[in-house]
Amino acid sequence: MKIAVASQNRKTITGHAGKCRKFWIYEIEDQAVQGRELLELSIEQSFHESHGTAAHPLDDINILISGGMGSGLVGRLQQKGIAGLVTSETDPDAAVTAFLAGTLLIQVPEAHDHGHGHGHHHH
Repeated sequence: MKIAVASQNRKTITGHAGKCRKFWIYEIEDQAVQGRELLELSIEQSFHESHGTAAHPLDDINILISGGMGSGLVGRLQQKGIAGLVTSETDPDAAVTAFLAGTLLIQVPEAHDHGHGHGHHHH
């Protein structure tokens, strides 16, 4: 199993998964972390800029943990068989450990979609 954690500054969990370009990828075997590596995306590969049906570097993960994501991104991930989880936990290692232990506090994704006039501009 592979778990990706959005972490733009490589230290804490990023609140906005759609704009995040750095993800810790955790390799999980037998409910334990076998290792982690940093995946760095180009701007074009961020979820905000890329298209839902196109191939993506995160297509082979099973779970994406972030501090926040909209319902549109959650739906896109589900179409690829990826569970998008929102948590208030800020430490990537602690979040993955808690998820594996079944103790990670999961929040409801934000209900908004982009393009309804709240400061997001598409070019």
